[in-house]
Amino acid sequence: MTASRTIELIAPSGYPPDGEAVERAVTRLREAGHDVRGIEATQRRHQRFGGSDDARALDLNRLADTAHALPDIVLSVRGGYGAIRLLPQLDYDGLKRRLLERPVALVGHSDFTAIQLALLARAGVTTFSGPMLATNFGAQELSAFTAAHFWQALTQPSFTLVADVPQTQSVNLKGTLWGGNLSTLAALVGTPYMPQIEGGILFIEDINEQPFRIERMIYQLHLAGILARQQALVLGDFSGSKEYAYDNGYGLSAMIEQIRAVTGLPVLTGLPFGHIADIVTLPVGATAELIANAHGLRLSVSGHPCLT
Repeated sequence: MTASRTIELIAPSGYPPDGEAVERAVTRLREAGHDVRGIEATQRRHQRFGGSDDARALDLNRLADTAHALPDIVLSVRGGYGAIRLLPQLDYDGLKRRLLERPVALVGHSDFTAIQLALLARAGVTTFSGPMLATNFGAQELSAFTAAHFWQALTQPSFTLVADVPQTQSVNLKGTLWGGNLSTLAALVGTPYMPQIEGGILFIEDINEQPFRIERMIYQLHLAGILARQQALVLGDFSGSKEYAYDNGYGLSAMIEQIRAVTGLPVLTGLPFGHIADIVTLPVGATAELIANAHGLRLSVSGHPCLT
């Protein structure tokens, strides 16, 4: 039985088009004993966004206000687009002071990657790439895999993820775990919101991107010198990626081999993370030990905020 938690909802990106999914998610969380706050964030609409830029930035800046009681978990409603518009408005100094004074889990993925990397770069705050309210907790059937890994990551000071996907490259290394949605990562290149990680373990995922587009975005990270500072690139799920007749046999496998050749980095596959039902939760900015070989990959994580 999971302990009762205070969960505050934020909508830094798009609005949820499926009200029933939101209702299912909130009901599930409340029936599990959690105090869900910020429902108004799920009801705002401004163009394609979950509210105006000011309203969406306030969701986050409110956490820097000492008059605002900090929740245990800050949960993004959904992804889409819009988080990058908020980055210049965030109170990084205030967020750093408050979010480092006690464990608070900021959770989301997809477009939420922009917020996560900005907080890591500007405030040194570790967040969690993981499930979101509408798309995951509001699914017709809540994935037991996703829920178990979510609570494991948030409540254990260290944990280990295992993927039984044989690897063609063997590694045994330790470094900072970071990453997220590839499109969002690429959009932050050259901005002050991209973390300067040395010797990192970079994980990426995306949805509905053809292999050549995935390669182009990875090349952007490579040509910007970011990949040269990492120890390994770990690929999550690239759902919706498909090759066409014109590609003439160029698919994800060919793309991976090209990236290995041009960067010299180990490129590992099979991490259960991305726009899929069964996902793990990954701390962005924590310390990780990565072991990969023909038997699969093993990722041990520590040093992240832990709810007691």
